[in-house]
Amino acid sequence: MDKIFFKGQVLWAQIDPNRHLRHSAYADFCAQARSNMLNKIGLSLEQFAKHHIGPILFREELLYHREIHLDEEIYVEVELTKFNISNSRFSFRHIVFKADGTKSATINVDGAWLDLEKRKLTLIPQEWNHFMDKIPKADDYTEISE
Repeated sequence: MDKIFFKGQVLWAQIDPNRHLRHSAYADFCAQARSNMLNKIGLSLEQFAKHHIGPILFREELLYHREIHLDEEIYVEVELTKFNISNSRFSFRHIVFKADGTKSATINVDGAWLDLEKRKLTLIPQEWNHFMDKIPKADDYTEISE
C-alpha cells in the first residue's frame, strides 16, 4: 500500500512571521493524513461514531529537516511504527516531503483509543483487527503483545 495519505499546497494562513510553515501546521497536515489513511482502510468517522470511540494522542514529536515555504506543494507519508495488541496503543511516524522529494520533517506520535462515553481508554473492537493489518508498517515496526 502506498504510504502517501496527504498532498497539498501550503497556504498563507499556515505561514509564521519567519515566512516558513508554522509549527502547528505540521500537526494539522499529519492529523489529516492519519484521517485519510483510516478512511482509506475502511475506518470512517461513521465507524468511530457507531462504536463511540476516537483516537487520542499522548505524545507528538516534531523533527525539522528543511524549511517549507508559502505555496510549496507537500506530501505526507504515514506508517505504523508500533502497535500493542493487548491494549491497542499505537505509534505512527509521519514524514513530510516537499514536491521534489526533499524530506522536510518527521513527526512521531503515540496514542490510544478513547471511549467517548466513559472518557476512558479502551480497546478497538475485535472486528477492527483486520483494519490494523491494512495500515502501512514501518521497516522498524514493532508489535507488542504484553
